[in-house]
Amino acid sequence: MKTLRCLLLFLPACAHAQVQLDAPKGGWRNTAGEDTQYTQTVNYPASSVNSQPGQSETAMIRGRIAGAGKKKPATLVVNGVSMPVELDENGQFQRPYSFTSGSNGVEVRAPDGKGRARAQFYDNYRGKTQPQLRIVLSWDTPGTDLDLHVVSPDGAHAWWGGRVTGNGGALDVDVTTGYGPEIYASAAPPPGTYHIYVNYYGGGGTSVLTVAQVAIISHEGTTREKQQVFQIPMRAPGELTLVKSFKFP
Repeated sequence: MKTLRCLLLFLPACAHAQVQLDAPKGGWRNTAGEDTQYTQTVNYPASSVNSQPGQSETAMIRGRIAGAGKKKPATLVVNGVSMPVELDENGQFQRPYSFTSGSNGVEVRAPDGKGRARAQFYDNYRGKTQPQLRIVLSWDTPGTDLDLHVVSPDGAHAWWGGRVTGNGGALDVDVTTGYGPEIYASAAPPPGTYHIYVNYYGGGGTSVLTVAQVAIISHEGTTREKQQVFQIPMRAPGELTLVKSFKFP
């Protein structure tokens, strides 16, 4: 009766957001020969994540949440890792994403949590480069700039000023408008000790408490997959925090 009453009175509070996930599509696919690009040029101080022109539909996450606007981010869950995703004024979102071969799952949830869309797909292209190590940084405030820094055992340092390292590890984008995510990935990580840092670069001239989330995923998409998630309060611009030192493999 309550649902019927809401429909009859056309109360906005009773409506659920309509979430549309255009990419990726569910089902079986083979991504051999796909046109992809995971790093891109961005300009401080107003850079949000967008996919490069010509990016394959199989290598991006794209969609729209009707009526959501830009007030709050949506929630994106990729293979079990949750992160915010920023919406534009039309409720649209998109970002490049390097999926693994095998099974992948993507879910997008509306800011109010009442609407969602899912896609489950299987990529049977076994020649695809697999990220053996992936590190995902996201945070919970708009208009803030947090930066991911990854130092690998050979001393290579991946950060916004040098996103691709000589050992093949790479940081995809430098998000300066809040939320992230920023993602480091390596297909052949050198063995040894890694160090993950988060730097609170700026907050539009103000000190806003923001909580960073760092997810470490190793051997993704295999029976050896392991995920670790850490949450770190970042209090003011200039703060640099060592999140985790760990050994791989």
